Amino acid sequence: MWGLPKTRYANCNASDSSEETEIFVNIGGMRHVLHGNVLNRYPETRLAELVNCASQNFDVISSLCDDYDPGKGEFYFDRDPDAFKCIIEVYYFGEIHMKRGICPICFIKEMEFWKIDTSFLDECCKSNLNEKEEELAEIADKVKLILDDMEGDPAADRWERCQKFLWKLMEKPESSLPARAIAIVSFLFILISSVVMCVGTIPDLQVEDAEGNPVEHPTLDAIETACIGWFTVEYLLRLISSPNKVHFALSFMNIIDFLAIMPFYVVLVLTYLGTAVMELANVQQAVQALRIMRIARIFKLARHSSGLQTLTYALKRSFKELGLLLMYMGVGIFVFSALGYTMEQSHPETLFKSIPQSFWWAIITMTTVGYGDIYPKTTLGRCNAAISFLCGVIAIALPIHPIINNFVIYYNKQKVLETAAKHELELMELQSNEGAARKASRKSRKSSGSGGVWDNTMRTSRSDTYIPLLADLHRTRQQSCK
Repeated sequence: MWGLPKTRYANCNASDSSEETEIFVNIGGMRHVLHGNVLNRYPETRLAELVNCASQNFDVISSLCDDYDPGKGEFYFDRDPDAFKCIIEVYYFGEIHMKRGICPICFIKEMEFWKIDTSFLDECCKSNLNEKEEELAEIADKVKLILDDMEGDPAADRWERCQKFLWKLMEKPESSLPARAIAIVSFLFILISSVVMCVGTIPDLQVEDAEGNPVEHPTLDAIETACIGWFTVEYLLRLISSPNKVHFALSFMNIIDFLAIMPFYVVLVLTYLGTAVMELANVQQAVQALRIMRIARIFKLARHSSGLQTLTYALKRSFKELGLLLMYMGVGIFVFSALGYTMEQSHPETLFKSIPQSFWWAIITMTTVGYGDIYPKTTLGRCNAAISFLCGVIAIALPIHPIINNFVIYYNKQKVLETAAKHELELMELQSNEGAARKASRKSRKSSGSGGVWDNTMRTSRSDTYIPLLADLHRTRQQSCK
């Protein structure tokens, strides 16, 4: 961690006088004494340039610092003193570590001001910086989507505007009150369809057909048909209004939607046309198999539930932990089932007939289910069962915390991104209003003949939270509007 300075800026040709020079810098109210021989290890940095030009005129010095006191020989910088404490480490240790609590984006701006390359950052700090840059990119994407929804393309024709309106109506419940109403109705249809599917399997609510076979009640069948009609119209409208048909068809949630409505129409085809080409028994088996696929409708709830989407993302991010869980359980099942089979062979009424059959016992024991259909009868077998139970509890508990942590991280991140996107939209709107006010003021002052002084005094200032990605996005949109 602490090593010799990087040789890229070493061996400078500074004079002996500059190497013996001491300079006094005031960073945000904190005074530091720095030595020229230390600063000249990296001569291309701002502080090294300040040492080497200390004897030159005031104009050169003022270009490197915010203010200078010739009496005290002190240079003033209106910069972050906490960030400077981290940056000064590069002259002594050859690398920089960001303190906890410092914004990485603001820290990079500080490094750019002091003319220090970002390659001096330690690897852990670089990873943190990359995460923040990804978050900023996601915020910019969210802002772009919101702006696209708020502002239509003036060059679009009537069909494109209608297509975009229909897409927002079916895909973005937060865009308008009718879109939210459609999302609620779709959510209710999903619940009703799932309840009808479950209730239709109750024998007391079933009726017999002409051949004496139990079938669903006609009322439930009519409700099912209405739900399928809604799902079909919804899917077709979303497909027609989709800006990218291929991406729409290959999307996971849209595949779920297709699988939710496809069995109904396949069953209709097999029922009315299938009997002419195949036996009735085969048709009934195919119909029953397709009816099971209606279970996929419950996954449509994920489209309207941010919690289910967050859970899905957490499981995706936890594949490694889930893989470790399966590996632990697989090893435990194999070991304890083999031990259980071996230890129970001495009992005349053993229930462990083979090792593959013992797998079932090991699974229900390690997962703490314990149906009781297979159980050990010897003392050693019961000790083996107790150990397998404890190992199963530990193996299941180990990956739970990372999975929960991924869920919480993603959920909080989504909340932060939504809040940041709304904040940036408010800033953009405020800047647009200020720009319009400035233009109006300039026109009024030019008409009165006093515009020069006003133009020189009014300048757009950037705060410490200035985000280039979002600013570039806003600037691009303004140019496109012009």
